[in-house]
Amino acid sequence: MDLGLQDSVIVVTGGGSGIGEAISRACLAEGAVVVAVGRLSDSVKTFMKAMEREKLRCDVVEAELADAEQCRRAVEFVQGKYGRLDGLVNNAGVNDGVGLESGDPERFMESLRQNLLHYYAMTHYALPMLKAARGSIVNISSKVALTGQGGTSAYAAAKGAQLALTREWAAELLPFHVRVNAVLPAEVMTPLYKQWLDKRDDPEATLKEITAKIPLEKRMTKAAEIAAMAVFLLSSKQSGHTTAQHVLVDGGYTHLDRALT
Repeated sequence: MDLGLQDSVIVVTGGGSGIGEAISRACLAEGAVVVAVGRLSDSVKTFMKAMEREKLRCDVVEAELADAEQCRRAVEFVQGKYGRLDGLVNNAGVNDGVGLESGDPERFMESLRQNLLHYYAMTHYALPMLKAARGSIVNISSKVALTGQGGTSAYAAAKGAQLALTREWAAELLPFHVRVNAVLPAEVMTPLYKQWLDKRDDPEATLKEITAKIPLEKRMTKAAEIAAMAVFLLSSKQSGHTTAQHVLVDGGYTHLDRALT
């Protein structure tokens, strides 16, 4: 399927690791130019070396996304180098476990800065280019926005807000033909997920317990499967009449009866 993304310019926050890296690679495979924005962690540095080695058209822009000014500068980099922006994937974030008892109001607000602010800031600053290109926005949310999890109030609040903003922006940007959709993962084996899993007393048993609850094939969702949906939604050629949607790629985890597992 030709997604029509050849030479498109796409920004992916957190695009150098985990689900973000999978989205970046899927965009690159379609011939797009990718700008990955976020912190320079060890995994991102490894990603950068791979991009250089494979001679792929990918820039990595270091930014602390909780700082709106750094979001603005990242968008200015895209404007200055490419003069256009066809797609924005808001993806970066972390489940930091700020709950009702495990956190406090200050930590709650800081978590919102880390997980939510940049979704708005990046979109706000990128909007003129997205309007000019009749581009697409994809927000990566989480099943936690729909199901809750316990012990993670701030992350749940951010993820729920991302779903609300998806519909709000889709409505606001209708006159400009800018489509806005969200993808909701559930259980995906990313580096951060593996770090959490490795801290369990018995990681293998914990993983088996988790996958046993995933209805379809009793396995984790692959990052590439999340990426495939995100890239499809970026494509005006193939999903040009899709906007304001919340799409779950989770093997039925969120919606199917637990009796099935």
